[in-house]
Amino acid sequence: MPRPSTPDTEAAFAEELSVVRPGLSAPYALALPGARAAVLTRLWRALAYEPLPWIARREADREGLTLRLADGRRLRGPLPDPYATSAYVTEVRLGERAYDRPEAVVGALGVPNGGAFSAELGNSVASLALSRANRTSEDLPGASGASWAWEQRVVDGHPYHPNCRARPGFSVAEQLAYGPEHRTSVRLGLVAVDDVLVTGRWPKWLRDGERVLVPVHPWQAAHVLDASVQEGFAARPLMSLRTLAVPDGTHVKTALSARLTSSVRDISEYSVRTADTVSAFMEETTARLGAPLHITRTLGAATAGSPDLAAVVRESPDGYAGEGERCVPVAALPLTGLPGKASWLAEFTRLVLTVGLRLLELGVALEAHGQNLLVILDRAGSPVRLVYRDLADIRVSPARLALHGVPVPELSGRIVTDDERALRRKLFGSLVGGALGATAGSAAALREALASVAADLPRTPDLPALLGEPVPAKALTLMRLSPGTPGDLWTRLPRPLAGPGSS
Repeated sequence: MPRPSTPDTEAAFAEELSVVRPGLSAPYALALPGARAAVLTRLWRALAYEPLPWIARREADREGLTLRLADGRRLRGPLPDPYATSAYVTEVRLGERAYDRPEAVVGALGVPNGGAFSAELGNSVASLALSRANRTSEDLPGASGASWAWEQRVVDGHPYHPNCRARPGFSVAEQLAYGPEHRTSVRLGLVAVDDVLVTGRWPKWLRDGERVLVPVHPWQAAHVLDASVQEGFAARPLMSLRTLAVPDGTHVKTALSARLTSSVRDISEYSVRTADTVSAFMEETTARLGAPLHITRTLGAATAGSPDLAAVVRESPDGYAGEGERCVPVAALPLTGLPGKASWLAEFTRLVLTVGLRLLELGVALEAHGQNLLVILDRAGSPVRLVYRDLADIRVSPARLALHGVPVPELSGRIVTDDERALRRKLFGSLVGGALGATAGSAAALREALASVAADLPRTPDLPALLGEPVPAKALTLMRLSPGTPGDLWTRLPRPLAGPGSS
């Protein structure tokens, strides 16, 4: 069974590491302080901006931010930067006591549902330290490098989630074996099923006569499934952990019923039933739009009547890169050094916002965070086109589509909405509050990039909200502390163009 998080997960990791990979013990110990600061910085962002019910008010001065809690206590820390990706918070003070461990902060706050969250924060710190301890000094992928190689260089995980590396239920050995940042190859298993729902064209190499072979992750086979699992094939894990690059060039998304960052991952029957329709619709829509955007097509989806035994096969984004071009996930862009140049960041900002706004005007809101969105760079490193993958959580507006004469797909359920706020939240929250903010690395850099391209952006009905209103962002910590509340919860980050201290 999976090893639960302990009150001192750091020590538990160290003990197991001394057995399974003793050569990493010293680098792991050295990485712990930086990992604590990285997770504490993410937690402080959440405490500074999310609508947490036990925070009565926030008071900023020149030297920092004070959170006045509903019970009368005060929590004090540095002035927050909502888009910072550097670890600038090394401690916070609750009353007179200083804390440098994020799980200890939540434990001391004593908030409802804080126990489980505190344990996950400890797991996030230890897992992040493990990832940093095992980081490589190898050269980054060149022009001929596959996108999976870039993904496996992303060490720190989600740029803003305190649970950026939390993998409760994974032993140290399993993290080293399955985590993409450990640059591993994973051998998937296969489960042969007769009673299965398939949409699209399920590949012939995943069939055994009339039976469908469903790829399964080895962690899933060991801890969740009660089924006979055959020997499968080796594949390279991508940033999402459960999606892997197959040697023939396709990507396979497996069910992996573990909690990673915010939620338990599986593949719903709804996603399987709608996969082919959504993929065909998006292929037609992007062609109609004529924008520099490619969609990785879903080739086939299957479920054996359970979200724990399902899979999706889709194109690799690499096929959309030409000779001498690189296809790089947005989350990996900081590794290239390119975002450090103001002119490059402006060029990239112009590209992604132009494509996102035009598609939103047409009636489609992408969840364009740094994992789903990739950029094709030319020989000189300039961003020239975008690639989007994983269509499970986009939003489609029938009213907007009809307004532009676009045939409305035969879809229902969560993917369909005409709610203007929901559409803007989906795109702006992922693209500005996520991908662009993390690529810029600070509020100042994001503000400069937006100011330099604002006049060039398409004058769509959504542009004033993008430039003039606070940026929506998922309230990731509030969501983890609200286990009984389904769906996404939201907060608003300060408007980048309004300058420091704005709201």
